[in-house]
Amino acid sequence: MNDSLDLSREAFSDLLNKSSELILQKFSNLEEQKAYHYYPQKEIESWLDEPLPTDGMDDMELLQFVKEKVLDTATNNLGPYLYAYVHAGGTQMSIVADQLASTINQNTGKWHLSPVLSEMEKRVIQWAGQMIHYSSDPGGVLVSGGSAANLTGLTVARNIFFEKEEVRKKGLFGLKPFTAYASSEVHSCVDKSLDELGIGTDHLRKIAVNSDYTINIEALEEAIKSDIENGFTPFCIIGNAGTVNTGAIDDLEALAGLAKKYQLWFHIDGAYGGIAGSLDSIKRHYKGMELADSVAIDFHKWLYQPFEAGCLLVKDWEVLRRTYFKKASYLNDTIEATGRLDFNEHYFQLSRSGKALKIWMSIKSYGIDRIKQMIQKDIDLTRYLAKLIVASEDFELKSKSELSVVCFRYIKDLDSEDEINRFNKRLIPALEKDGRVFITGTTLNNQFVIRACLINHRMNEGTVEYLVKVIRDVASKLRVEEDAEASPA
Repeated sequence: MNDSLDLSREAFSDLLNKSSELILQKFSNLEEQKAYHYYPQKEIESWLDEPLPTDGMDDMELLQFVKEKVLDTATNNLGPYLYAYVHAGGTQMSIVADQLASTINQNTGKWHLSPVLSEMEKRVIQWAGQMIHYSSDPGGVLVSGGSAANLTGLTVARNIFFEKEEVRKKGLFGLKPFTAYASSEVHSCVDKSLDELGIGTDHLRKIAVNSDYTINIEALEEAIKSDIENGFTPFCIIGNAGTVNTGAIDDLEALAGLAKKYQLWFHIDGAYGGIAGSLDSIKRHYKGMELADSVAIDFHKWLYQPFEAGCLLVKDWEVLRRTYFKKASYLNDTIEATGRLDFNEHYFQLSRSGKALKIWMSIKSYGIDRIKQMIQKDIDLTRYLAKLIVASEDFELKSKSELSVVCFRYIKDLDSEDEINRFNKRLIPALEKDGRVFITGTTLNNQFVIRACLINHRMNEGTVEYLVKVIRDVASKLRVEEDAEASPA
């Protein structure tokens, strides 16, 4: 019996070759693959219904099972027909990078555990600050995604804003209630963050939006004034650099001005749209980004990275250390560590994977100019989709933005608001079962709408036209089904 879990070199080579073959198969004929594979939950559960295995399975048989039950049934983020949520298609260089990162299995919590990846993460942070015109030399940290990035930013905001009250030692006890402000379109992770930070969602003031779904600046200032008069402590404004619902970009410069006027922390949620601020064509909408105290961005959105690859940027490293540092004897280095930056002293986690490698390799491989071309293409295709919707007789455009979200609804032969809402709510699950495209809905102004988000460098005008064709086709079939259900037996 082998005294380790390792295979022979030949068997490991065969395993790697087979896994590479499976990866290559996923890239074969992407435009012919379905976006979604519908199976009842109980059926999927049955595939995995077994007791804890005591003996190992043949590796090739195991790979075949994974191919059939995992790879072949996976929601197809790679392909050009996924318009749900904010999901990018990934890059091939990142696939290679993730394999290499898993091979060396570095813990990037401490510098001497992963010297090169630690320095690489610092470099990626610097590039990110330059990319979005935030800072040429920011501090920051790679996290799991936009939600974690926003939680991190708001943790820094709380701990630094209330540093004189020693909030890290004493907690929130004895402090009068303090309040944060964001538009009613803010991402739900902000609610969760304030919940987790002990601030409470009752103290998140959700401010009304304008007709373009950006925050109403006058209403925001009135809310701040009202809270001050009523004994609250305003501490943070959260701006949106691209809302998930519609892609709205708040007036960041005006928000920065209010934050300065009332001496508040200014955090920007740029998880979805922040990186698009690198484009010359729309960077004017991001004026004020450079004034934020913290910014959340997401590389697994518009840098097309595989999950996970979120990022929090701040103006300097010291605010992260003041937020998170905790001395522990078992983490002390016994050698002179001049210049070394330990991420565990600047973030909550000690055990951290090497996320920087795939981001660094992608930027090095494609170059930022090529990546920006792909982002611009996504935006241009979104405008093309909006044009198709406006030109049609069976759809109604409900929102568009400078970014890559279009909201619309199917209206053909539907006479009332109730009927339109009801039909579109039924249309989304019908599209999921059909599987040719994957798209979801949302609610705008109490109206249920279909929401398409285009973040995939493999999309083109033909795939956008296919989306409209499929929705129209499934809607027609659904109308036939409904008419049949309504007919007397």
